[in-house]
Amino acid sequence: MRPRLSNPVEAITRSLRVLLVAKRQHMRKLVRGLLVNVGIKKIDEAADGIAGIEAIKAFDPDVVILDWDLPLLNGPEVVRIIRAPGAFGRPGLPIIMVGASASRRRVAEAQRLGVDSFVVLPMSAKMLLDRILSAVANARRAQEAERAQQRGGAPPAAVLMA
Repeated sequence: MRPRLSNPVEAITRSLRVLLVAKRQHMRKLVRGLLVNVGIKKIDEAADGIAGIEAIKAFDPDVVILDWDLPLLNGPEVVRIIRAPGAFGRPGLPIIMVGASASRRRVAEAQRLGVDSFVVLPMSAKMLLDRILSAVANARRAQEAERAQQRGGAPPAAVLMA
């Protein structure tokens, strides 16, 4: 059953572009089903870290759902590339890391790298949607604050309250 969403949330979810990077086809199929269930239709997939980096360039997603364990470049290596200042061009791209386990070390490493959220499988459609909306909202607030700072003004009030 699809969760009931308010109209503004439905509009946001319909417009979101999500890149799903996971090595296992079964996991990509499962997460794609959750995304479609919450109203996200613009979904692209990649099966390894290098393909994920290329898909970010080609697909220009609003958020990336990234498996920790990937071939060629693992999840943390992909995050390092994305977050490197000036190296990739999208350092603030929201990233939700997905893993089969969440040891303290793994979660701490993900946070240190700049992952917006870490989700342990299995996950519900509502949990995934909440994490996506939160990551996208935080990225937008950060962009607004950065633009305001570049203009020499104060950030909007909504940014100050976050």
